[in-house]
Amino acid sequence: MPARTSLIKIASAGILICLLTLSLKILGQTQSRPQDPSEVVRVFTDLVQTDVMVFDKQGRFADGLRREDFELRIDGKLKPIDFFERISVGTVNEETQLSAARGTSSANKTSPLGALPLDRGRTVFFYLDDLHLAPGSLAATRKVMTDFIEKDMNQNDEAAITSASGQIGFLQQLTDQKVVLRAALARVKYRPYSVRDFERPAMTEYQALMIEDHNVDVFEYFVAQVLRDNPMLGRQTAENMVRTRATTILQQAAVVTRNSLFGLNELVKSSSKLPGRKIVFFFSDGFLLDRRNSDSTTTIRKITSDAARNGVVIYSLDARGLVATLSDMSVQSAFDVSGRLDQAVQGELVATQDGMNALARDTGGRPVFNSNALGVGLSRALQETSVYYLLAWKPNPEAQEGKFRRIEVKLLEKPGLTVRVRRGFYDRELAPVESKGKNPKPGVKTPEIQLREALGTPYPDRGIPIALNLNYVHTPDKGMMLSASLKIAAESLSFTPEDGKQKAAVQILGLFFNDKGQPGAKFSERLTMTALSESSLKDPNANLAYAFPVFLGPGLYQVRVAARDEKSGRTGSANGWVEIPDLSKGKLTLSSVIIGRHADTPTFSLGSGVDLSIDRQYQRNSVLRFIFFVYNAARTPADSHPDVAAQVQVLRDNQPVITTALKKIGTEGVDPERLPYAADLSLVDLPAGQYVLQVTAVDRVSKTSASQQNRFSIQ
Repeated sequence: MPARTSLIKIASAGILICLLTLSLKILGQTQSRPQDPSEVVRVFTDLVQTDVMVFDKQGRFADGLRREDFELRIDGKLKPIDFFERISVGTVNEETQLSAARGTSSANKTSPLGALPLDRGRTVFFYLDDLHLAPGSLAATRKVMTDFIEKDMNQNDEAAITSASGQIGFLQQLTDQKVVLRAALARVKYRPYSVRDFERPAMTEYQALMIEDHNVDVFEYFVAQVLRDNPMLGRQTAENMVRTRATTILQQAAVVTRNSLFGLNELVKSSSKLPGRKIVFFFSDGFLLDRRNSDSTTTIRKITSDAARNGVVIYSLDARGLVATLSDMSVQSAFDVSGRLDQAVQGELVATQDGMNALARDTGGRPVFNSNALGVGLSRALQETSVYYLLAWKPNPEAQEGKFRRIEVKLLEKPGLTVRVRRGFYDRELAPVESKGKNPKPGVKTPEIQLREALGTPYPDRGIPIALNLNYVHTPDKGMMLSASLKIAAESLSFTPEDGKQKAAVQILGLFFNDKGQPGAKFSERLTMTALSESSLKDPNANLAYAFPVFLGPGLYQVRVAARDEKSGRTGSANGWVEIPDLSKGKLTLSSVIIGRHADTPTFSLGSGVDLSIDRQYQRNSVLRFIFFVYNAARTPADSHPDVAAQVQVLRDNQPVITTALKKIGTEGVDPERLPYAADLSLVDLPAGQYVLQVTAVDRVSKTSASQQNRFSIQ
């Protein structure tokens, strides 16, 4: 969509400053929702589903296919397709369609704050097997991920960078903030491979595996070397020494491989809390499948099963790129003039890729092997996983727990198309699982424990949907002040009669963490909400709001909040990241872009119902109000006044839909150390969706600029 200009009305900065100091109170009431304490929630699955991708000869998604075009077989037996749908990844409808295929209702219809946002975007995980990445491979991996962050990450995408060793630490979290991903990637360092053979000639892990597999050529070579270096040894002793040496190497390697796969398994399992399809990019230099000394084959089978259950597609990228040999010139290797040793280990490269190949193929993904263009492979993967067909069928009545079922999907009379589907799935328990009531059993977990557990969940708990807003501004006396504001929709709470009124009570807990995960400031409150009148019970904007200010030094921080409804025992959580800049560096810097709203009038007035928009959700006929401050602006030599201009853009899918001309920021009667800029933005011409408000300040004295963003949505 081409950029266009929209009318933005400049407001009185003095009045807008009230947004920063506004006391957030209980903003409304809502109707009570009586709860049946004997209610029994029955959770069951009526249908089994799988995602299917179909491509033409050019590798493009084959659109326009119908249910009648597919043939489905489970364990070789023809099955009728009871549900068929074309699904676009990252859309608001994806989870609804998946729920329909499962025969269940979407859990995201509980409240306005709990609904999936429009333009939800993709969920992308990068899993670095840094226990099996050489320095050159790590450099190639870092470049691919940097390109994704800076070029391929869309406005509403969420991504996480994780590693097998855990060296990323607290930053190993799913986020839409590029600053967090950059910081996480900066922590990834080379980890020397811990499996080394210090005897000479060195025995590789693959040679040790071949000895365990009774390869005569490799075994006889190392026995001969032992006898040559130790003439007094008997042959039986030499053979035992070689076998022991091989077993020791394989046992060490098994521990490393187990740790690599364990982290991937935990990532796939935890993703069950996330809606829609998830993509995992698995970077590694490969590993060997040793069935005698490790359980790697079983673990891979479990990963692929969990991936099928949780909608995860894995793409395995061999970070070694295009290689001709796996010989490491930095390590003295065995030399065999007869050539028997080299001939015996020719399959090493393929063997190290077997596990990665299985992870990709069995989850519906694709391996990217023997290529130096890893970025091209990643971009292609993002493109080809953006659309898929969803097929669902009724399970067999005699389904057994833990039984593996093989899936086959074919196209009828479509010879030019290629089908990619998961290899199979494991039966799960099909009988209803009962969860009695919403109130926890007395004495099992205290409210404090429930709150802390909700606070520590890897992904937000939507049991009670929470909107969290983080804004920072600089104060002359105390430095940077970060305000954490949260809002809970009243319809998410349980109201009961009390003293002739309907009342609800919520306990909230909040913690501030630095980028190393060390906790700092905290807040803990009990909030109450009362319905004062019949009209307030019907107010769709009724909610609880709370704000907590804290003064912080420069750095990257995460704020985590949790809430617990006292009457129902339900919990919810939310988290957000913020980077506090360092003004002491003297660079042009902006505060947060603080977004507000006013309900009735397009002009600023203290009595016009101005308030901070915590959830940053707007109707199309509303007016968005914002303010930001400019710090460290240079002064003109003539009158020592700053000369700063501001430009405002509204972006959707990284494309500008509104762009204003540069407008000089006024300096009359304001502190030149913190120049305020405030404006109104009419949303009447913008369709529903997710947007980014981007402001840019241009210092015409120092010839520098600075930008800041904030997100909002139009319902």
